[in-house]
Amino acid sequence: MSTDPYRSLLNHLASCHDSADIEMLLNALLTDKEQFEIANRIRIFDLLERGVTQREISEQLGVGVATVSRGAKATQIHDVSALLTTHRQDA
Repeated sequence: MSTDPYRSLLNHLASCHDSADIEMLLNALLTDKEQFEIANRIRIFDLLERGVTQREISEQLGVGVATVSRGAKATQIHDVSALLTTHRQDA
């Protein structure tokens, strides 16, 4: 087993068999606020991918434009668009 805490987290998530297992793990690991913030970041990614403007996202989610801008920068750096497309097809 890896001694790197982040790698260990990834291994635990990868060993989850379904979304219920992932939810149980995230509930144990994260506060309600942390879960909300991560979920909002995913929503920002998704809305940006759909072409919604940063200002509209800010208003829709009730977050600052700077928060949306950080999400936009993250999508550019990490290119999560393929993951979001896969998720939408599964939903």
